[in-house]
Amino acid sequence: MDKAIVSAQNIYLSYNENEPIIENATLKINKKDFVFITGPSGSGKTTILKSIYGAIRVNSGELSVCGIDISKKPKSSKLNMLRRYLGIVFQDYKLINDWSIEKNIMLPLLISGYSKDICSSQVEKLLNHVKLSHKLKKYPLELSGGEQQRVAMARALAHNPLIILADEPTGNLDDYSSDVIWNLLKSANEQLGITVVVVTHRVPSSIGLSYRQFNIEDRSVYEIS
Repeated sequence: MDKAIVSAQNIYLSYNENEPIIENATLKINKKDFVFITGPSGSGKTTILKSIYGAIRVNSGELSVCGIDISKKPKSSKLNMLRRYLGIVFQDYKLINDWSIEKNIMLPLLISGYSKDICSSQVEKLLNHVKLSHKLKKYPLELSGGEQQRVAMARALAHNPLIILADEPTGNLDDYSSDVIWNLLKSANEQLGITVVVVTHRVPSSIGLSYRQFNIEDRSVYEIS
């Protein structure tokens, strides 16, 4: 894998071939970058994020993530391999309400085939990290929104990903919970060397670290220097 962990060359993205959302976009995200993707609602921020984790495929152009070419319709085995490298955080958390907090965080570890002992040890460590050890046996709907997002962060970190992709991770949270999430993302980047890509309407004024910013406007993607 070269320095670029995400490489997009002249990609087109759309849900309807006659209505492109992103046109002729070229961007590179390097290992250990902290990246914001900004733009108004409906501009295509989430669409780009979905293309990176393979939820939608590019109409044309070339897209490589973690050294895996996902430009053409990828085989399920290729997507499964890709997602072992990714941790994903959604605005609406996407926790499984019928599962305990412990089992929710275990999910990516179980998919990756880790033993039960390793799963339990990792969950304990992560819940301590996000200050929710006392919620181990609770269920998502017993937690506040901020607590659920911290669980989602723990789940994203569980399998030691190369990249965390976060889609408006603080959009539904109060100031305290937002600060907690930003600090978790910063520590993942600075202490663990994880590449972080965040979709947001605006960059927080007090982020306190070096970052890159790509903005989307009129279906074009450009870097703000």
